[in-house]
Amino acid sequence: MKKFMVLFLVLFSFPFSENLYAKKKGAELIVQQIDGQQAIGELIAVKENSLLLLDSESGADVSVYIRKIKLIEIVKESKTLAWGGIGLVSGAVIGALIGYLEGDDFPIGETGVVITWPGPTPITADAKALNYGIGCGIAGGALGGIAGTIAGSDKIVQIEGKSETEIKKALNKLSKKARIQNSQ
Repeated sequence: MKKFMVLFLVLFSFPFSENLYAKKKGAELIVQQIDGQQAIGELIAVKENSLLLLDSESGADVSVYIRKIKLIEIVKESKTLAWGGIGLVSGAVIGALIGYLEGDDFPIGETGVVITWPGPTPITADAKALNYGIGCGIAGGALGGIAGTIAGSDKIVQIEGKSETEIKKALNKLSKKARIQNSQ
């Protein structure tokens, strides 16, 4: 039985061991140089006087000197769809719960007696849950999508015209997004 358990644990953990050997991927950058040239690629390392990028087209290492950089654009992955989906599901669940919690609405006449058929039809908790779920789901999806768009927008770091201390501070933040961190 013990051998079976050990075999089971080894086989079960094998698919998850891939992440142990995976390298951290650096941020995707678009570097605008003062002379108008552009370098696009993965940030490998931030050095004292340069950035080392893995060019996305050729796969070659590209070194860009800090003094020649106008601005750096950090390309972020879009979060619109994921956050919109989370907002849609959350809104639908909350709306449905509110609909169920409100319960049935039976029309009451002037005498305070529940009106029966033929008259206004009662609104059931199921119908409310459906309507509220749809309405809140659409609103939640829209809000989540907008928030995801804002969160996934690219960040621009201006280098040209900055002081040495401002540039060092920006490069320290950028080095945390590199594949190889703290490589001076």
